Amino acid sequence: MNMALVPLVGYLVLTLLLAMWAQRQGAKKSGGSFVEEYFIGSRSMGGFVLAMTIIASYTSASSFIGGPGVAYKLGLGWVLLAMIQVPTTFLTLGVLGKRFAMVGRRIHAVTITDFLYARYRSDVVVILCSVAVLIFFAASMIAQFIGGARVFQAVTGYPYEVGLALFGVTVVVYTAVGGFRAVAVTDALQGVVMLLASVLILFAVVRAGGGMEQCIQTLKGMDPGLISPSGPDGSIPVPMLFSFWILVGLGILGLPQTTQRCFGYRDSRSMHDAMIMGTLIIGFLLLFMHLAGVLGRAVMPGLTSGDLIIPSLILELLPPFWAGVFVAGPLAAIMSTVDTMLLLVSASIIKDLYIRYRLKNDASRLSSGKIGRMSFCCTLAVGVLVFLASFDPPDLLVWINLFAFGGLESVFLWPVVLGMYWKHANATGAVCSMVAGVVCFMVLSIFNVPLGGVHAIVPTCVFSLLAFWLGNRQGNAVHDEVTKLFWED
Repeated sequence: MNMALVPLVGYLVLTLLLAMWAQRQGAKKSGGSFVEEYFIGSRSMGGFVLAMTIIASYTSASSFIGGPGVAYKLGLGWVLLAMIQVPTTFLTLGVLGKRFAMVGRRIHAVTITDFLYARYRSDVVVILCSVAVLIFFAASMIAQFIGGARVFQAVTGYPYEVGLALFGVTVVVYTAVGGFRAVAVTDALQGVVMLLASVLILFAVVRAGGGMEQCIQTLKGMDPGLISPSGPDGSIPVPMLFSFWILVGLGILGLPQTTQRCFGYRDSRSMHDAMIMGTLIIGFLLLFMHLAGVLGRAVMPGLTSGDLIIPSLILELLPPFWAGVFVAGPLAAIMSTVDTMLLLVSASIIKDLYIRYRLKNDASRLSSGKIGRMSFCCTLAVGVLVFLASFDPPDLLVWINLFAFGGLESVFLWPVVLGMYWKHANATGAVCSMVAGVVCFMVLSIFNVPLGGVHAIVPTCVFSLLAFWLGNRQGNAVHDEVTKLFWED
């Protein structure tokens, strides 16, 4: 047996056991509300778990495989772009955290769609949100499944399909069984594993390259563009740098997988602690992993697939058993993103569509046991469909992930931010913004419209904001009940 397989299998078993423990703990604390427990963990996260689950949900195959893979090809300029993501936790909790938690408790919201329905009182908004979650989360989850299988293949030497099956079964089962509490607890474990792995991988790369100074000199000898902010042959233009401040900076306020975490923390102290811890941890993690990708080119030049750089470095620089231990870092990043998205897709189907429309928003018409079985089956079915779609994988997963990011932001960004802070924002404006945003983003992305280096999300944000303003002028005034709910303490 390949010795790298032993710690990998052990790690997967550990996550399953941890999820089962979390599920039993949740059953004791749910207080009879299965929906709140399964989808939001009864709003009981402390600061450390909150910070780690936001980080783990946000970082993914893109951060541990795709991002370092692009850095391998484009150099230190891509590291600069990656660091734009550092304020993720601080920005999400600082802008949305407190108000989301307050409103969420008032309206018993467990999903971002619950919040948007309470704010706009529009069925069209709910349906558009649910469809967007299903489509763009599916694309992102496929990228994560592919990433997990590639890590397994690279480290163990077993076929891609075997890794896909082992990884897919594990993450789907523990998410379906344990719900949000299992996801949050395993995310905390995975966040710690990611951080430790990133430090050790970078240390091994620098040591193998003869030290930091020697690595930089080697890169400079290959191509001076590798140590330039603009990249080789100007491959990272200034407009792209600006675009990333929107795509992975401001735009993260439109990502349901991170904003939904604002509903689940215990108290204000937990939020403040998470803002500090999360910012520091994600900063170190992103810096170390992307630097490892760049400096890895000095150690292993000539790789044709950037996505293989991190698994290849781990195999090259570490003995098989320890390679299996440290490759748990990339695997943890992937699993922690997939479990969150699986749960949110299940919530969109069960909570936002079935309970809201089939049961007229009255979950008491079904027993907790039946809702639990439905949620389990829904999560399992979505996971199986994503698994089947993950065969015949493309290269450079970061672009798939960024496409999914942009699609979600084009739908959610302005309805969430303006709905929270603009009293006069109405349903017509929100619908116009969603439709205009997703159409603009899809057209620009699919037809690859030349924008001079600017990412499609920038004109999309401008266009959807304009559509919100124009639609808002034509819509009805906000109900007094909504104003009182959101702005009168």
